[in-house]
Amino acid sequence: MPLRCLLVDDSDAFLETASLLLEREGLTVAGVASSIAEALQQARALQPDLILVDIGLGSESGFDLARLLAQDGQGRNADVILISAGAEADYTELIAESPAAGFLAKSELSVSRIGRILGQVS
Repeated sequence: MPLRCLLVDDSDAFLETASLLLEREGLTVAGVASSIAEALQQARALQPDLILVDIGLGSESGFDLARLLAQDGQGRNADVILISAGAEADYTELIAESPAAGFLAKSELSVSRIGRILGQVS
């Protein structure tokens, strides 16, 4: 059964493009969200296996969302992977301190890269 994913990003264009890419590679995009409040609501309603969270959500922080998902148990069954157009080196300490499973550059977004972060053989 394919992973069910929630995509969280403040760019509608990215949400559409990433959804198409990931669906084509066999991942099920169960929903999308553009804000922390919307992401928390979607995580609760959809119970995804994976939540891809943009570090920069407009005026909000993906790091805050990752912490809220972990604290509130809303993403209790979901792995969280932080994503960004920026370089991982720009966020190394914050990523290490977060409850996220890892980081993935948007330019490298793929099911195989997600699998490597989650420790699945691909």
